[in-house]
Amino acid sequence: MTVFLALTTSVLYGLSDFGGGLLTRRFPALTVVVLSQGIAAAVLGVVVVVTGGWSEAGPRLWFAFAAGLVGPLALLCFYRALAIGPMGVVSPLATVGVAVPVGVGLVLGERPGPMEATGVAVAVCGLVLAGGPELRGAPAQRSAVVLSLVAALGFGAVFALISQASTTVTGLFLALFVQRVTNVAVGGAALLVSVRRGTAPLPAGGFPWGSLPALAFVGLSDVAANGTYSVAARLGPVTVAAVLASLYPVVTALAARGLLHERLRAVQAAGAGLALMGTVLLATG
Repeated sequence: MTVFLALTTSVLYGLSDFGGGLLTRRFPALTVVVLSQGIAAAVLGVVVVVTGGWSEAGPRLWFAFAAGLVGPLALLCFYRALAIGPMGVVSPLATVGVAVPVGVGLVLGERPGPMEATGVAVAVCGLVLAGGPELRGAPAQRSAVVLSLVAALGFGAVFALISQASTTVTGLFLALFVQRVTNVAVGGAALLVSVRRGTAPLPAGGFPWGSLPALAFVGLSDVAANGTYSVAARLGPVTVAAVLASLYPVVTALAARGLLHERLRAVQAAGAGLALMGTVLLATG
Protein backbone atom coordinates (compact mmCIF):
# COMPACT_ATOMS: atom_id res chain seq x y z
CA MET A 1 0.00 0.00 0.00
CA THR A 2 2.91 2.35 0.73
CA VAL A 3 4.24 1.95 -2.80
CA PHE A 4 0.81 2.57 -4.34
CA LEU A 5 0.10 5.67 -2.24
CA ALA A 6 3.59 7.11 -2.79
CA LEU A 7 3.30 6.63 -6.56
CA THR A 8 -0.15 8.23 -6.43
CA THR A 9 1.52 11.17 -4.68
CA SER A 10 3.97 11.49 -7.57
CA VAL A 11 1.17 11.47 -10.13
CA LEU A 12 -0.82 14.11 -8.23
CA TYR A 13 2.21 16.34 -7.66
CA GLY A 14 3.32 15.94 -11.26
CA LEU A 15 -0.08 16.89 -12.67
CA SER A 16 -0.41 19.77 -10.20
CA ASP A 17 3.00 21.14 -11.24
CA PHE A 18 2.10 20.72 -14.89
CA GLY A 19 -1.17 22.63 -14.43
CA GLY A 20 0.50 25.27 -12.32
CA GLY A 21 3.20 25.71 -14.94
CA LEU A 22 0.61 26.32 -17.63
CA LEU A 23 -1.24 28.84 -15.44
CA THR A 24 1.93 30.79 -14.63
CA ARG A 25 2.31 31.46 -18.34
CA ARG A 26 -0.85 33.57 -18.10
CA PHE A 27 -0.82 34.88 -14.52
CA PRO A 28 1.85 35.84 -11.96
CA ALA A 29 3.13 32.84 -10.04
CA LEU A 30 2.10 34.34 -6.69
CA THR A 31 -1.45 34.83 -7.96
CA VAL A 32 -1.62 31.19 -9.01
CA VAL A 33 -0.32 30.06 -5.62
CA VAL A 34 -2.74 32.20 -3.60
CA LEU A 35 -5.84 31.41 -5.68
CA SER A 36 -5.22 27.67 -6.03
CA GLN A 37 -4.35 27.25 -2.36
CA GLY A 38 -7.28 29.45 -1.36
CA ILE A 39 -9.71 27.17 -3.20
CA ALA A 40 -8.13 24.13 -1.58
CA ALA A 41 -8.39 25.74 1.87
CA ALA A 42 -12.10 26.49 1.33
CA VAL A 43 -12.84 22.89 0.32
CA LEU A 44 -10.82 21.50 3.22
CA GLY A 45 -12.62 23.82 5.62
CA VAL A 46 -15.94 22.27 4.62
CA VAL A 47 -14.48 18.75 4.94
CA VAL A 48 -13.13 19.52 8.42
CA VAL A 49 -16.53 20.81 9.58
CA VAL A 50 -18.40 17.82 8.14
CA THR A 51 -15.99 15.22 9.57
CA GLY A 52 -15.57 16.91 12.94
CA GLY A 53 -11.87 17.37 12.38
CA TRP A 54 -11.66 20.20 14.91
CA SER A 55 -11.74 17.58 17.66
CA GLU A 56 -8.31 16.42 16.51
CA ALA A 57 -6.64 19.75 17.28
CA GLY A 58 -3.41 19.27 19.22
CA PRO A 59 0.33 19.93 19.33
CA ARG A 60 0.92 18.03 16.08
CA LEU A 61 -0.73 20.89 14.16
CA TRP A 62 2.48 22.86 14.65
CA PHE A 63 4.03 20.51 12.08
CA ALA A 64 1.27 21.47 9.62
CA PHE A 65 1.76 25.15 10.41
CA ALA A 66 5.51 24.83 9.81
CA ALA A 67 4.86 23.03 6.50
CA GLY A 68 2.54 25.87 5.51
CA LEU A 69 5.29 28.41 6.21
CA VAL A 70 8.02 26.52 4.39
CA GLY A 71 6.07 25.45 1.29
CA PRO A 72 5.37 28.86 -0.30
CA LEU A 73 8.88 30.09 0.45
CA ALA A 74 10.39 27.01 -1.21
CA LEU A 75 8.14 27.48 -4.22
CA LEU A 76 9.10 31.14 -4.58
CA CYS A 77 12.81 30.27 -4.41
CA PHE A 78 12.22 27.63 -7.07
CA TYR A 79 10.43 30.04 -9.40
CA ARG A 80 13.13 32.67 -8.87
CA ALA A 81 15.86 30.13 -9.64
CA LEU A 82 14.07 29.16 -12.86
CA ALA A 83 13.95 32.83 -13.84
CA ILE A 84 17.69 33.44 -13.49
CA GLY A 85 19.26 30.04 -14.21
CA PRO A 86 19.06 27.22 -16.77
CA MET A 87 15.94 25.12 -16.13
CA GLY A 88 17.87 21.95 -16.89
CA VAL A 89 20.18 22.68 -13.97
CA VAL A 90 17.62 24.13 -11.55
CA SER A 91 15.04 21.34 -11.86
CA PRO A 92 17.34 18.42 -10.94
CA LEU A 93 18.87 20.39 -8.05
CA ALA A 94 15.42 21.03 -6.59
CA THR A 95 14.74 17.30 -6.41
CA VAL A 96 17.72 16.80 -4.09
CA GLY A 97 15.29 17.66 -1.28
CA VAL A 98 14.29 13.99 -1.13
CA ALA A 99 17.37 13.60 1.09
CA VAL A 100 15.52 15.40 3.92
CA PRO A 101 12.67 12.91 4.52
CA VAL A 102 14.98 9.99 3.74
CA GLY A 103 17.42 11.32 6.35
CA VAL A 104 14.59 11.69 8.85
CA GLY A 105 13.58 8.09 8.25
CA LEU A 106 17.13 6.90 8.87
CA VAL A 107 17.40 8.98 12.04
CA LEU A 108 14.13 7.44 13.27
CA GLY A 109 15.72 4.01 12.91
CA GLU A 110 14.58 2.82 9.49
CA ARG A 111 17.08 0.52 7.79
CA PRO A 112 16.09 -0.41 4.22
CA GLY A 113 17.12 -3.86 3.03
CA PRO A 114 19.59 -4.41 0.17
CA MET A 115 16.86 -4.48 -2.49
CA GLU A 116 15.18 -1.35 -1.14
CA ALA A 117 18.51 0.48 -0.80
CA THR A 118 19.35 -0.37 -4.40
CA GLY A 119 15.90 0.78 -5.48
CA VAL A 120 16.33 4.09 -3.67
CA ALA A 121 19.71 4.69 -5.33
CA VAL A 122 18.45 3.79 -8.82
CA ALA A 123 15.26 5.85 -8.43
CA VAL A 124 17.16 8.92 -7.21
CA CYS A 125 19.56 8.69 -10.16
CA GLY A 126 16.60 8.43 -12.51
CA LEU A 127 14.92 11.37 -10.78
CA VAL A 128 17.94 13.62 -11.34
CA LEU A 129 18.32 12.57 -14.98
CA ALA A 130 14.59 12.97 -15.66
CA GLY A 131 14.87 16.58 -14.59
CA GLY A 132 16.60 17.15 -17.90
CA PRO A 133 20.07 18.41 -16.95
CA GLU A 134 21.68 20.50 -19.66
CA LEU A 135 24.97 19.02 -20.81
CA ARG A 136 25.78 22.12 -22.84
CA GLY A 137 25.23 25.83 -22.54
CA ALA A 138 26.13 28.52 -20.03
CA PRO A 139 26.77 27.46 -16.42
CA ALA A 140 24.13 28.27 -13.85
CA GLN A 141 24.62 31.44 -11.89
CA ARG A 142 25.72 30.95 -8.32
CA SER A 143 22.57 32.55 -6.95
CA ALA A 144 20.40 30.20 -9.01
CA VAL A 145 22.19 27.19 -7.54
CA VAL A 146 21.78 28.54 -4.01
CA LEU A 147 18.08 29.25 -4.54
CA SER A 148 17.57 25.79 -6.04
CA LEU A 149 19.15 24.10 -3.05
CA VAL A 150 17.09 26.24 -0.65
CA ALA A 151 13.96 25.21 -2.56
CA ALA A 152 15.07 21.57 -2.41
CA LEU A 153 15.48 21.71 1.35
CA GLY A 154 12.08 23.40 1.62
CA PHE A 155 10.29 20.77 -0.48
CA GLY A 156 11.96 17.99 1.48
CA ALA A 157 11.04 19.66 4.76
CA VAL A 158 7.37 19.81 3.73
CA PHE A 159 7.46 16.04 3.10
CA ALA A 160 8.99 15.43 6.53
CA LEU A 161 6.70 17.84 8.40
CA ILE A 162 3.38 16.83 6.89
CA SER A 163 4.07 13.16 7.63
CA GLN A 164 4.24 14.06 11.33
CA ALA A 165 1.21 16.37 11.41
CA SER A 166 -1.47 13.80 12.24
CA THR A 167 -2.15 10.22 13.26
CA THR A 168 -5.78 9.84 12.10
CA VAL A 169 -7.70 10.53 8.89
CA THR A 170 -9.82 13.32 10.40
CA GLY A 171 -6.70 14.77 11.96
CA LEU A 172 -5.06 14.70 8.54
CA PHE A 173 -7.91 16.79 7.09
CA LEU A 174 -7.42 19.36 9.83
CA ALA A 175 -3.62 19.36 9.35
CA LEU A 176 -3.98 19.91 5.61
CA PHE A 177 -6.46 22.73 6.27
CA VAL A 178 -4.04 24.46 8.65
CA GLN A 179 -1.23 24.02 6.13
CA ARG A 180 -3.30 25.53 3.32
CA VAL A 181 -4.52 28.50 5.38
CA THR A 182 -0.89 29.21 6.28
CA ASN A 183 0.08 28.88 2.60
CA VAL A 184 -2.53 31.47 1.64
CA ALA A 185 -1.44 33.84 4.41
CA VAL A 186 2.24 33.64 3.46
CA GLY A 187 1.54 33.80 -0.28
CA GLY A 188 -0.95 36.63 0.18
CA ALA A 189 1.58 38.67 2.16
CA ALA A 190 4.19 38.14 -0.55
CA LEU A 191 1.65 39.07 -3.23
CA LEU A 192 0.77 42.28 -1.37
CA VAL A 193 4.45 43.24 -1.23
CA SER A 194 4.75 42.49 -4.94
CA VAL A 195 1.73 44.65 -5.75
CA ARG A 196 3.13 47.54 -3.71
CA ARG A 197 6.29 47.28 -5.78
CA GLY A 198 4.25 47.78 -8.93
CA THR A 199 3.53 44.22 -10.13
CA ALA A 200 -0.01 43.69 -11.43
CA PRO A 201 -1.63 40.75 -9.57
CA LEU A 202 -4.07 39.97 -12.41
CA PRO A 203 -3.90 40.09 -16.22
CA ALA A 204 -5.40 43.04 -18.09
CA GLY A 205 -8.67 41.16 -18.58
CA GLY A 206 -9.42 41.12 -14.85
CA PHE A 207 -10.19 38.20 -12.55
CA PRO A 208 -9.60 34.85 -14.34
CA TRP A 209 -13.07 33.37 -13.84
CA GLY A 210 -12.60 30.99 -16.75
CA SER A 211 -9.47 29.58 -15.12
CA LEU A 212 -11.11 28.70 -11.81
CA PRO A 213 -11.50 24.99 -12.70
CA ALA A 214 -7.81 24.77 -13.57
CA LEU A 215 -6.84 26.63 -10.38
CA ALA A 216 -9.05 24.30 -8.35
CA PHE A 217 -7.44 21.26 -9.99
CA VAL A 218 -3.95 22.53 -9.15
CA GLY A 219 -4.80 23.31 -5.54
CA LEU A 220 -6.81 20.15 -4.83
CA SER A 221 -4.26 17.88 -6.55
CA ASP A 222 -1.55 19.38 -4.35
CA VAL A 223 -3.68 18.80 -1.24
CA ALA A 224 -4.47 15.22 -2.24
CA ALA A 225 -0.76 14.58 -2.86
CA ASN A 226 0.11 15.81 0.65
CA GLY A 227 -2.59 13.53 2.03
CA THR A 228 -1.54 10.38 0.18
CA TYR A 229 2.11 10.97 1.09
CA SER A 230 1.26 11.41 4.76
CA VAL A 231 -0.60 8.11 4.82
CA ALA A 232 2.13 6.35 2.80
CA ALA A 233 4.83 7.54 5.21
CA ARG A 234 2.76 6.36 8.17
CA LEU A 235 2.03 2.89 6.75
CA GLY A 236 5.50 2.06 5.48
CA PRO A 237 9.15 3.14 5.51
CA VAL A 238 9.62 6.88 5.02
CA THR A 239 12.74 6.19 2.96
CA VAL A 240 10.64 4.31 0.40
CA ALA A 241 7.65 6.64 0.47
CA ALA A 242 9.79 9.78 0.07
CA VAL A 243 11.73 8.52 -2.94
CA LEU A 244 8.67 7.23 -4.78
CA ALA A 245 6.72 10.40 -3.99
CA SER A 246 9.57 12.46 -5.44
CA LEU A 247 9.22 10.96 -8.91
CA TYR A 248 6.78 13.71 -9.90
CA PRO A 249 9.20 15.40 -12.38
CA VAL A 250 8.83 12.26 -14.52
CA VAL A 251 5.04 12.68 -14.50
CA THR A 252 5.33 16.37 -15.39
CA ALA A 253 7.69 15.60 -18.28
CA LEU A 254 5.38 12.87 -19.60
CA ALA A 255 2.36 15.18 -19.34
CA ALA A 256 4.22 17.84 -21.31
CA ARG A 257 5.15 15.23 -23.89
CA GLY A 258 1.61 13.90 -24.24
CA LEU A 259 -0.40 17.13 -24.04
CA LEU A 260 2.00 19.78 -25.32
CA HIS A 261 3.98 17.48 -27.63
CA GLU A 262 7.24 18.56 -26.04
CA ARG A 263 10.07 16.22 -26.95
CA LEU A 264 11.89 14.40 -24.17
CA ARG A 265 15.67 14.61 -24.29
CA ALA A 266 17.50 11.31 -24.40
CA VAL A 267 18.78 11.89 -20.87
CA GLN A 268 15.21 12.46 -19.65
CA ALA A 269 14.01 9.24 -21.25
CA ALA A 270 16.91 7.38 -19.63
CA GLY A 271 16.04 8.97 -16.30
CA ALA A 272 12.41 7.92 -16.61
CA GLY A 273 13.54 4.36 -17.32
CA LEU A 274 15.81 4.31 -14.26
CA ALA A 275 13.05 5.76 -12.11
CA LEU A 276 10.72 2.97 -13.24
CA MET A 277 13.41 0.37 -12.55
CA GLY A 278 13.95 1.80 -9.07
CA THR A 279 10.20 1.71 -8.45
CA VAL A 280 10.09 -1.99 -9.34
CA LEU A 281 13.00 -2.73 -7.00
CA LEU A 282 11.30 -0.85 -4.15
CA ALA A 283 7.99 -2.56 -4.77
CA THR A 284 9.59 -6.02 -4.68
CA GLY A 285 12.09 -5.30 -1.90
